[in-house]
Amino acid sequence: MAETIRTREPLACNLNAIPADRLERYRALSRRIWPAIQETVELPDGYALRLPDESNLCLEVAEFMSLERLCCPFFRLALELEPHGGPMWLRVTGGEAVKTFLREALQAAARS
Repeated sequence: MAETIRTREPLACNLNAIPADRLERYRALSRRIWPAIQETVELPDGYALRLPDESNLCLEVAEFMSLERLCCPFFRLALELEPHGGPMWLRVTGGEAVKTFLREALQAAARS
């Protein structure tokens, strides 16, 4: 029942959900992470974003995820680290509506 209710929630980012003292950090993390994406793989319910294997970036992605889930609670976020120094994968999923929302965000990020 709870899953049904969650899928009916509107897909709209609410930056006001991020504490004011963390908003600039969220923006700085976004500026660091989006350009670092090396590959985008379409998944049935979202996208996987390949990032380089960098220790500092891994920590920044984890911090970004903790803030992103506040403003976009409809995302399912997962961080996967490949073995032997392989890439990092940030998976953002949540169904067809989330996939469409994310596709538009990725396209906007690519244009800027």
